[in-house]
Amino acid sequence: LDVKSLPTPTSSGDIETKSARIWYSIYGEGHPLVLLHGGLGNSENWAYLINPLTLAGYQVILLDTRGHGRSLNYEETYSYVQMAEDVKMVLESLNINKAGFVGWSDGAVTSLILADQYPDIVTGVFYFACNMDDSGALEEPNFNAQVISIFGRHRSDYERLNTSDVSFDDFVGKVSDMQKSEPNYTVSDLKRITSPVCIAQSELDEFIKMEHAVYLSDTLPNAKLKVLEGVSHFAPLQNPELFATEIINFFNDL
Repeated sequence: LDVKSLPTPTSSGDIETKSARIWYSIYGEGHPLVLLHGGLGNSENWAYLINPLTLAGYQVILLDTRGHGRSLNYEETYSYVQMAEDVKMVLESLNINKAGFVGWSDGAVTSLILADQYPDIVTGVFYFACNMDDSGALEEPNFNAQVISIFGRHRSDYERLNTSDVSFDDFVGKVSDMQKSEPNYTVSDLKRITSPVCIAQSELDEFIKMEHAVYLSDTLPNAKLKVLEGVSHFAPLQNPELFATEIINFFNDL
């Protein structure tokens, strides 16, 4: 999977919250779409999606999750609820009062928590490749050559972009602790979430069970399932055209 750097943004900057510094960048204009990357990654993982989404008339907003990429986490721990708060604070400081959310892996959990806790700011959620409780993750993840290569890229990206004195291995440990204990959404928790949701699940995902994606789409009140064929947990890098098309179709329909 080729590395691609981000295009020149319309604007970018950092926003200080009580416990983090969050880096953001914005591309184009139109209805805002916030793209939230996966655990250990950073905004550059979305690089192939920016042009197709801006050409379709959307404004793309990228954030580096606290502690990831160019963003800093001043606390010892991570939690999805805290990450959702970060996103909300960034949007408030940018004067954006409503947006669509595209979440990949950990970013998908954060997006759904936003839809649960702050439904007024969410037009819809494109939820890709994650679990909302323990049962959704494969007992035996498929650590294939691609996963190992992406993990190596996460390490080199972190060392290039992150200015904290936390080593990559310590960072991985802290994020893994969160992933082992969260999220823990029950059926009744999911039934509270009324925003439109597309549960996108790759046919070949290395980490998440297909039946969990089916369960989420069946349980959320306003959700549909989209199976992405021929791709895995890294679909936005493997087939960005397919991924962008599904995002555009979902948000255009709303």
